[in-house]
Amino acid sequence: MPHWHLRRCFAAAGNALVAIAEADSRMRAVRQLNAMSDEELAERGLRREDIVHHIFSDRFYI
Repeated sequence: MPHWHLRRCFAAAGNALVAIAEADSRMRAVRQLNAMSDEELAERGLRREDIVHHIFSDRFYI
């Protein structure tokens, strides 16, 4: 296997691990916000139905 191909495989694996870790921390944030009351969310300027969009807006929404 050429040297560049091996580097590419390691880079892809590293990127996958970063994505998994990032998704885990984002899901933790979603769970924390979902645990709040509607009043607490309103104090932060959020509605319950907007939590996922708020947390993932830089990744999946335009």
